[in-house]
Amino acid sequence: MARVEITMPQMGESITEGTVVEWHKKPGERIEQDETLLEIGTDKVDTDVPSPAGGVVTEILVAEGETVDVGTLLAVISDEKEEAPKAPEPAPEPVSEPPEPFPKPAPEPPAPVVSASLEPPSDDDTEAAAFAPRGAAAPKEGASDSFFSPLVRSIAEQEGVSTSELQSIAGSGRDGRVTKKDVLDYVASRSEDGDGFPEPQQPVEPAEGPEVRVVKMDRTRKIIAEHMVRSKATSPHVTSFAEADMTDLVSFIQREKEAFLEREGAKLTYTPFFVHAAIEALREHPVLNASVDGDEIMLRDDYHINIAVAVGKTGLVAPVIRNAGRQSFADLARSVADISDRARNKRLHPDDLQGGTFTITNIGPIGGLKGTPIINQPQVAILAVGRIQKRPVVIEDPKLGDVIAVRQMAWLSLSYDHRIIDGAMASSFLTTFVRIMESMGTGS
Repeated sequence: MARVEITMPQMGESITEGTVVEWHKKPGERIEQDETLLEIGTDKVDTDVPSPAGGVVTEILVAEGETVDVGTLLAVISDEKEEAPKAPEPAPEPVSEPPEPFPKPAPEPPAPVVSASLEPPSDDDTEAAAFAPRGAAAPKEGASDSFFSPLVRSIAEQEGVSTSELQSIAGSGRDGRVTKKDVLDYVASRSEDGDGFPEPQQPVEPAEGPEVRVVKMDRTRKIIAEHMVRSKATSPHVTSFAEADMTDLVSFIQREKEAFLEREGAKLTYTPFFVHAAIEALREHPVLNASVDGDEIMLRDDYHINIAVAVGKTGLVAPVIRNAGRQSFADLARSVADISDRARNKRLHPDDLQGGTFTITNIGPIGGLKGTPIINQPQVAILAVGRIQKRPVVIEDPKLGDVIAVRQMAWLSLSYDHRIIDGAMASSFLTTFVRIMESMGTGS
């Protein structure tokens, strides 16, 4: 019987480990070749891993959420001739013997152990469990890092109970946690002792208001958050705006999209036009195709363009179209289609997200009019193209002079690193980009 071992794959040249995000199959379940077996993640991207063979998943050796080195054995798949492992039969129950007249004393344990309470948890325990970090150890009584639920802290604040006093209260809740009743009993006993604190007339309840749901960030959102905070801390951001008349380009795409698909095997979308125009503008403004290293500017001769792709509702990834400046327009269209499809279907590798020199994000398809994008480090600029929509604008007619016409317009937003790019340079780049965009589709 064939045995196929699944190991943590090498996700990129600099990647040495990966995290098992989710298993799509369980032990004993059948899987087809190329069907998704699991999802793994790195600090760059989450990726679906297809099964290299069909068969039965016999073993899963790494749990979800665990991070292991490249090459670590993750699972085992048998060929289809091998049967799934049978569940072990339950062991027969031991035959009970008549009790001895005098039971033997239990051996003394090496250290005292607090047994779990069999009573149902109180409201405070339930709330504490909901807010406690997953996998966190139970707080110890009197410790400085003891966990107190928001309700307990609210009561303590209203009753003037300090944190040190809270830590001195013997909790009656699960694992020794201090409950609402414990705090109220403490306040009542303190009043009886003549501490001068008024006794509460009624138990304190949480203030009325909208319910709050606590949702942990998923891996994608945590990675995005870390990158965005680092970018803002690294580069002083400034954003400049412009608008472009896309009327001729819109007409051209509508007119040529079917023929282009049949001829080139790729859809004719706006993105390859944006990439082409950006590269031409970068040729005239090379400092925007650079990075900063201390007090040195690293100018790039090649144009590796990141394009932002929405991945479901979890966020954006920005894979790289490498050597975009050397590709024909048809090649750009195919590259955009390929990288976008792999991003949406979690087929990217970390190397697909590294080495970019300039980023373009098209916020129009999701309804964005304009925005102030955050720079994709270590780059120094990012361009956002807003929604293309019809608006009345004033245009100059050779015969009639200034006239009001309905045109397909779009806002452009360029965020840039103000350490090396000033407003004049950014405006010049945008002017070049607009000129190229407005010339495409004319006379076709």
